[in-house]
Amino acid sequence: MIDLDPHIRKVPDFPKPGILFYDITSLLETPEAFDAIQSEMDRLFPPDSYDALLGVESRGFVFSAVAAHRHKKPLYLARKPGKLPNATRSRAYELEYGSASLEIQNCDLEKGGRWLIVDDLIATGGTLEATTHLLTDGGVEIAGIFSVIGLPFLGYPEKLSAHRVETLKNYHAE
Repeated sequence: MIDLDPHIRKVPDFPKPGILFYDITSLLETPEAFDAIQSEMDRLFPPDSYDALLGVESRGFVFSAVAAHRHKKPLYLARKPGKLPNATRSRAYELEYGSASLEIQNCDLEKGGRWLIVDDLIATGGTLEATTHLLTDGGVEIAGIFSVIGLPFLGYPEKLSAHRVETLKNYHAE
């Protein structure tokens, strides 16, 4: 596995003052880093360990779509309100710098099975905690949570302790 840190841009004061933003677009610009991420995701969560993937808006879509395509697995989406065309379940949550909510289509949840949740970064864990509740309330079993970057100093390990969480690059302070 290559060191991802040199390929992750750190942007101070975005999206608001005092927040250090970890920009994964620079990982996408580096084919070697992008390929290493996909290989590590496969190693940590082999394709036979889940039935489907759930990409979390929006950067989680990138990593989950590649895995879904490579392993011929269904891909479902957790999106911001009003972005999905069918009836949805919704869950609000707190962010490091505000609040938001996510939705998942009821028709997707009805398919059930073991789903791997994929996102680009875990900060406080609020987004993924909301996502896990949406899935389990909808009858889906969680195979695990995969993220490229983790910020454990913001408390996500406690919030997500009921689930297997794997991250590739952890930052322990800003």
